[in-house]
Amino acid sequence: MSEFLISNEPLIRGGAFLGIFSVMAIWEGIRPIRARQYSRTRRWFSNLGILVLNSLLLRLLFPLAAVGTAMHVEELQWGVLNWIPIPEWLVIILAFLVLDFAIYLQHRLFHRVPVLWRLHRMHHADPEIDVSTGVRFHPLEILLSMLIKIAVVIVLGAPALAVLLFEIVLNATSLFNHTNISLPAAVEKILRWVIVTPDYHRVHHSRIPEETDSNFGFNLPWWDRWLGTYRAQPLLGHLGMRIGLAEFSDQPEEMKLGQMLTQPFR
Repeated sequence: MSEFLISNEPLIRGGAFLGIFSVMAIWEGIRPIRARQYSRTRRWFSNLGILVLNSLLLRLLFPLAAVGTAMHVEELQWGVLNWIPIPEWLVIILAFLVLDFAIYLQHRLFHRVPVLWRLHRMHHADPEIDVSTGVRFHPLEILLSMLIKIAVVIVLGAPALAVLLFEIVLNATSLFNHTNISLPAAVEKILRWVIVTPDYHRVHHSRIPEETDSNFGFNLPWWDRWLGTYRAQPLLGHLGMRIGLAEFSDQPEEMKLGQMLTQPFR
């Protein structure tokens, strides 16, 4: 099974992305929690354009990417997990958890270091938040993120199957937790203990700095709770809160693809 998954990585990842994106897009199209200020066509052209550009750059500059690196690491028996005699199922779980924690720390770093924030703020400059925001990341941030992920894979000795599963789940949850929907309160209250929900993550896109610098988790909510960066709800509520960054989000021309790409340098 693992050989099949790894050998068909592009097809599996692409299929999972299209399926989840479609379901989330239909869901928020039927029952959005926040009223739209801009048409989907206007924002999605640029947000999905960024996705296409990032995908091409990653395939060009990192043809092996994280999964290919993990396969090479397994062959050479590099990394901590290859030196500890533990069952394969436990290795996969540990690798998944460490990779998720690394993404949490990376996210905090991109908020804390000014030059990295310049790259990451393009994600926050989206004047609305919906499923397309989940793929809106500057190409330089995506490339740096891949380098960090590859470094973690090498040091950890993460197996290729664990890396593939992590990347599929990470892509899926990024789409899910940016979706412009609201789950039933009773369901959401339980679900946010095990996964980052849309209401959980929406707080992170608030214009209030204390809320922007909270809820950094993408997959698992535990790191925020344990390390003091968890905020349950936005001060102004999910309908009253303002999304984005004042210096960019109030200017419609900043939704253009060219403007988005130059934001870190302005």
